[in-house]
Amino acid sequence: MELMELEEELMKPIHPDYPSLVKEVRRQLAISQEDLARELGVSYATVNRWENSQAKPSKLARAQLDAFCDRMLKEGRLDLG
Repeated sequence: MELMELEEELMKPIHPDYPSLVKEVRRQLAISQEDLARELGVSYATVNRWENSQAKPSKLARAQLDAFCDRMLKEGRLDLG
């Protein structure tokens, strides 16, 4: 991701239903919270807190999740439409 793209991603507002988005990504990819955490470079507890509305992702974590989802969309493994 180029610097300009990363800056644009960091400026996006947080998805209003972020917990459901994270759960849906995991459901479609059939991965655990631990697997997603590993992909994003965060802890299992962090993903768990996102899904349970106990925390919102940082701008960096959000950009990492967006990049991961974009990659999975391009590979045809994810459908968020």
